[in-house]
Amino acid sequence: MTQTLQLRAQRRLNKCIAEAQTQLPFSIDVPTLLFNQRGKIAGSAHLSRNEIRLNPILLADNIEAFEHTVIPHELCHILVYQQHGRVKPHGKEWQTLMRGLFGLPPKVTHGFDTRRVEGRTFLYQCACGPVRLTVRRHNKVARNQLRYVCKTCGDALTRQN
Repeated sequence: MTQTLQLRAQRRLNKCIAEAQTQLPFSIDVPTLLFNQRGKIAGSAHLSRNEIRLNPILLADNIEAFEHTVIPHELCHILVYQQHGRVKPHGKEWQTLMRGLFGLPPKVTHGFDTRRVEGRTFLYQCACGPVRLTVRRHNKVARNQLRYVCKTCGDALTRQN
């Protein structure tokens, strides 16, 4: 993760905050921007810590999309929390800010290619075919903590060797 990329993301966040401040009836407590989000998640807002975390790998691969959608998306979570406290994460308050402040559709998920951030998977089987489970889910099965079933056929997933 280069400093240039971090600076670019911070500038975009600052611009979004400045835009929001002109339209909101309260003083924004500027969140900290971190680059430590892992896995397939593009970004997350940690409300009580007033932090926005971005996935550095997905950011590097999708900088324009992060600037246009991910940073405003996470900032809206922070702003809703600062204005309304705890509400539904993608509820009407958040949707209103996405549309009203940034003119963006209130989309909940991203469509980025996540192959570079996917972790190790384990092959399981059901009646309709193979299914891959993450390390975390596989470990829960191995410790007999959980049993997973196929969403399509309803069969229990069994480990393939």
